[in-house]
Amino acid sequence: MTDNYLDLVNTPLPGKIAKALGLPRPSVLRRYTPGEPIAAKPVLVTGSGAGAEALADVLLGWDVEVRRHVLPGEKLSAAVVVLDRAASPEDLAGPLLELGQAARVLVPGGRVVAVFRSAADTTDPAVAAARQGIDGAIRSVARELRGGATANGIVLRAGATTTDATTLGALRFFLSGRSAYVDGQFLEVSGTPAEGVAGLAAATAAVGEGVPDQPLAGRTAVVTGAARGIGAKIAETLARDGARVVAVDVPAAGEQLAQVANRVGGTALQIDITAPDAAARILEHVGGRYGTLDIVVHNAGITRDKLLANMDASRWDAVIAVNIASQLRMNEQFLASPVFSTTGRIISLASTSGIAGNRGQSNYAASKAGVIGMVRAQAASFDGAGRTINAVAPGFIETDMTAKIPPLTRQVARRLSSLQQGGLPVDVAEAIAFLASDAAAGVNGQVLRVCGQNLVGA
Repeated sequence: MTDNYLDLVNTPLPGKIAKALGLPRPSVLRRYTPGEPIAAKPVLVTGSGAGAEALADVLLGWDVEVRRHVLPGEKLSAAVVVLDRAASPEDLAGPLLELGQAARVLVPGGRVVAVFRSAADTTDPAVAAARQGIDGAIRSVARELRGGATANGIVLRAGATTTDATTLGALRFFLSGRSAYVDGQFLEVSGTPAEGVAGLAAATAAVGEGVPDQPLAGRTAVVTGAARGIGAKIAETLARDGARVVAVDVPAAGEQLAQVANRVGGTALQIDITAPDAAARILEHVGGRYGTLDIVVHNAGITRDKLLANMDASRWDAVIAVNIASQLRMNEQFLASPVFSTTGRIISLASTSGIAGNRGQSNYAASKAGVIGMVRAQAASFDGAGRTINAVAPGFIETDMTAKIPPLTRQVARRLSSLQQGGLPVDVAEAIAFLASDAAAGVNGQVLRVCGQNLVGA
């Protein structure tokens, strides 16, 4: 589905008319292109202390021009505000006010990234106030930016530093076009021992040279619901990044599934994921062909919308069975199998409906909130084991499903986000590809919203 209004207001005359009338003027987002530089213009690193200095040095190693202060007349690709030493609310003024000056000179599609410590990791009221204050400030900055710029945060947990491989992996993601529709979001990262990250990923994080175009090379990924829409784009993106893809969907979608598998050079597996033997069949297929299962993407999902007053058991049960019960059952079997890698990644598709609810979707919201609960609970058993489990929660994404929404409602839904537009399937796929990579080795039990900041609150 094409957003004709977005295309229209990004041409000269209609853009001027929209501005004169005070209408929304969404910008064309900067999305990832293989081989693109992490920053074409200088990057501001503001903040005091060893953490800021060390991070600035790493960026210099990435062949990025670094500024420690905003220079008159100079445009910036990004601003990174490092507040890992914040001990009281008074410590925020200097770095954040300089960030305000940087926001004035960001290029279209610019990036703001805050790096700070978690309020949950302290019992000192002043320190907790400062850290939580950063959260609120950056969410507000995200709503103020224009020109397709975004603001996000990296929250350091469990002794993580500003230059850990996992911190730098998250920073690369947020600075790049991969995070085009991720806005006003925060990723918690934990320190990862050097032996817990592949040598190439660790070297890349430290030096910034030789960043692999295919960070998933040699990995085998299973994507459910892969025959169309977001699932097909996930399969394509993982394959682009080097993964061998097993595309899974129901037999009724067999022809489309085969087309996707052929397009990505993978294999197709026709199964009903609600069947008791679904996981066993996946493990048999992957084990026989590739030996190891490295990445599982639980994308398959259905809707059966009705107001709860009109809901019947068949609609409720069908959504729960596909969207969450199947994942719980399959995960248990995957984790018990030697085929599932000791550094395996599980990424589940949640939804902003599971965070804020949605009229007529009590069954769907229950299933997607259930995904979030599952991921957060299961993360504890993954922690320190080399494996991770995370979720991606899309907001309004331009798909065949959202194309069926009445036109006026669809236009309103598009403009409600800070970026004033719907996302694309590739935006969801890029977030999943990041969480599947070594760069996200220290991200576990997280829910990353890909929604253009279209909700109030977390």
